[in-house]
Amino acid sequence: MARHISSRAKGAGASRLPEKFLYGNFRFTYKNFSRTNSAADATAIRRNEQGYREETHMPSSRRGASLALAFSVALGFGSAALAQVPVKVGVLADMSGIFSDIGGKGSLEATLMAVEDFKRLPGADALAIEVVSADAQNKPDIASNVVRTWFDSEGVDVLVDLPTSAISLAVASLVKDKNKVALFTASGTSELTGKSCTPNSVHWTYDTWALAHGTADAIAKAGGKRWFFLTADFALGHSLERDAAPVIAANGGKIVGSVRHSTDTKDFSSYLLQAQSSGAQIIALANAGGDTITAIKQAAEFGITAGGQKLAGMLLFISDIHSLGLATAQGLQLTTGFYWDVNDQTRAFGKRFAARNSGRYPSMNQAGAYSAVLTYLKAVAKVGSAKDGAAVVRAIRDMGPFEDPLFGRTQLREDGRVIHPMMLVQVKAPSESKGPFDYYKVLATIPADQAFRPLADGNCPLVK
Repeated sequence: MARHISSRAKGAGASRLPEKFLYGNFRFTYKNFSRTNSAADATAIRRNEQGYREETHMPSSRRGASLALAFSVALGFGSAALAQVPVKVGVLADMSGIFSDIGGKGSLEATLMAVEDFKRLPGADALAIEVVSADAQNKPDIASNVVRTWFDSEGVDVLVDLPTSAISLAVASLVKDKNKVALFTASGTSELTGKSCTPNSVHWTYDTWALAHGTADAIAKAGGKRWFFLTADFALGHSLERDAAPVIAANGGKIVGSVRHSTDTKDFSSYLLQAQSSGAQIIALANAGGDTITAIKQAAEFGITAGGQKLAGMLLFISDIHSLGLATAQGLQLTTGFYWDVNDQTRAFGKRFAARNSGRYPSMNQAGAYSAVLTYLKAVAKVGSAKDGAAVVRAIRDMGPFEDPLFGRTQLREDGRVIHPMMLVQVKAPSESKGPFDYYKVLATIPADQAFRPLADGNCPLVK
């Protein structure tokens, strides 16, 4: 069984410091803050017996005062801490694999930013917030073990990010059984708000239905009638292909072939040759992250786009475009829930995030982590406790429509789907880009009530 995430502080006088202390509305474990993972965080790390890594995190702006504050707690400030409501946030993300650029440590950073911004709100000092993180390694069994340990031994109240649909489907029932909350900000499958919906799940950011109806509909209406699917052989890929098929058919198109590949494929040559010889106008990439990047690069090497076939990225992120480069990615159309250069609020967030994330601007998953955590903390403050997860989710739903700083007009439905506008965008040519991460032209904004699957069509058992 996993022990506490941090190791004991060393050095003279360390034994006189309390193991835990509060800074404003943050609760931190004081154990070896001298070890750092990055310039942005003071981090304490250990590996448990199962081998996964967990971390506690302290914003760099708090580091300088930590020792002095710890002494003040020891001298009697601790009584005020007892009056605060504890909230423990667990960021379970791909920290080292093919999806780490679209979530990973960026999702952790976005979560910390949300906590900092919540702290500025009136009454926020009623909550004592702790943030922990772990690498899901994109494996449902490992992720489930992390979640069980967090819930049973570590007191985690809410999960954030949750990479891959397979992981999300695996932990959704566990979250319900423990009456916690899952903020699915990096999960794609629309099943999370369909037959697998729960009263403890909140699906933020996007889903496969929204992506299929945004991208496939636009391309099919523009004349793309014959499609070949190159599909990742896991829940997300299956959902992307399934949700796109009726959209293509409704526009007079058809799927002329498909092939499935394993996650983290290095050589797409055989799959691309099948697609090239299929007679399809459109090669749909129903995958994500590193697989999408590799497939697009190898398609260019095979001269597929030069030969007249077009690629459709069914799930693309701004980090993917950055890795590909505009020369390779220009002209691609995609659907996204967030782009940093839409308005003053998104630009301010994007630049602030980039300053803390080695100059890399936020993906929609990272923006989703920020907005979901900020909204969750507001709901906990309203309920007065984080211990009844279903009650916290109801409090979010009871907010009705609200203006989210990053996603615009936003609302949580009965099925757990957070609806907000989506955007159909096109990747700019190199000559059109005016600065770092200036990659998209917004072609259309899809209203929230049209961007996601109708409530009645999802077969969620919570919908009466």
